Amino acid sequence: MAAVPQLPAPSAPSSRSNDGILIGDRLYSTVYLTIDCSIIPEERLSPTPSMLDGLDLHAETDLRILGCELLQSAGILLRLPQVAMATGQVLFHRFFYSKSFVKHSFEIVAMACINLASKIEEAPRRIRDVINVFHHLRQLRAKRTPSPLILDQSYINTKNHVIKAERRILKELGFCVHVKHPHKIIVMYLQVLECERNQTLVQTAWNYMNDCLRTNVFVKFEAETIACACIYLAARALQITLPNRPHWFLLFGATEENIQDICLTTLRLYSRKKPNYDFLEKEVEKRKVALQEAKLKAKGLNPDGTPALSYMGGFSPASKPTSPRDVKLKKNLQIHKIKRELEDKRHLRVLTMGYVKRIKKAEVDQDRKPSQDHDHTLSRRRYNNRRSRSGTFSSRSRSRSRSHSESPRRHHNHGSPHLKLKHRVEDIRGRHGHKRKKSHSPNKSREHTDFAKKHRHEHGHHRERRERSRSFERSHKSKHHSSGHSGHARHRR
Repeated sequence: MAAVPQLPAPSAPSSRSNDGILIGDRLYSTVYLTIDCSIIPEERLSPTPSMLDGLDLHAETDLRILGCELLQSAGILLRLPQVAMATGQVLFHRFFYSKSFVKHSFEIVAMACINLASKIEEAPRRIRDVINVFHHLRQLRAKRTPSPLILDQSYINTKNHVIKAERRILKELGFCVHVKHPHKIIVMYLQVLECERNQTLVQTAWNYMNDCLRTNVFVKFEAETIACACIYLAARALQITLPNRPHWFLLFGATEENIQDICLTTLRLYSRKKPNYDFLEKEVEKRKVALQEAKLKAKGLNPDGTPALSYMGGFSPASKPTSPRDVKLKKNLQIHKIKRELEDKRHLRVLTMGYVKRIKKAEVDQDRKPSQDHDHTLSRRRYNNRRSRSGTFSSRSRSRSRSHSESPRRHHNHGSPHLKLKHRVEDIRGRHGHKRKKSHSPNKSREHTDFAKKHRHEHGHHRERRERSRSFERSHKSKHHSSGHSGHARHRR
């Protein structure tokens, strides 16, 4: 960041001042990247971002312990050095003092921390291996049979989340990812105290130091103080006397108050119950839902996104989603949609009623058809019998019997469809006259007309009518040859 240019110093091309660094004729602000930046101030330790989002301190501590245990187990399966695993756990603690467990998945952040720590400690591992190891640990935690990871869309999404989480960690920590570990410091202090040959003391102090990684002591105290506290606790547990006049830890710049704080935090870790993964996951999800509802309420919306009524009645000004013009347009569209639905329902009802009427009419016609066919067959038989009997009589008796028979009248004008329909209706009325009384009702006459129209289109009826016409012509020709002109005169009459 550039400041107001100043005159360069003649003695050196670059010089340092209290306000920044002077390079050439420009003054730049200073950037400090030291180990002191990794110590979090006391005011940021409480309340944490997770506590501000509604998560209690006990649940947050369990989540930190569970995340560090996952990092340790994954590092063992990935065959990483202990330093890389310790670096990943420290980065995990630092990140969640800047961000909340409610807004970020601790498992994804743990994957990103172990992947970043492997790069920092010069032992890189592939992201695919990291995801596969965490998938295996998840199956063991759920007590299921381990199965290989399927490289599907879920795997691709998880990989992208891990990459983004790694970038977010670097951004939040300001790329200050260096961690000063007390492993070598413990050995060096024991050499000063001439206790380096006591392997039990060295190993016990080392174990306490690894257990401290699950707590927040690495973001509160320096590595030298943590090393003194681990040696102090191991000597107390093994009942080994160390110099106390003056106290040996004063030589290394540690105070008794800080050492007791670290020892109590470590011992409190052993008295806690094992974290329940399912319970913590449900608790985080509950806090996440509550946080989302609070955001919607602040915007004047319900959880489903609809405008919420204020306590004073009516809608609050913040809950109006659009202008009055847009609201009116939306209301008109809804009214038009309702009208269109009503018209569609009315049209469907009319079509359904017409379809039902056609079905009923077809059923009535089907019921009538057997009786009509029977009557037609009887009429045909009577007509044939009279034809056979008329051959023995005289021409006058044949014409008289033909005039009184039930056969239909014959006309020479067969080309007019109107006359055909008229004669057919008269034929049907005459045929069924012995069964039904003549009705003067227009509805019944209309039904007879409709029935005649329908029956006229039947193929069998046309074929029968042609046969009757041919038989009539043959009888007419025989009468013509037998009676001469008198028969023609009678036929014209």
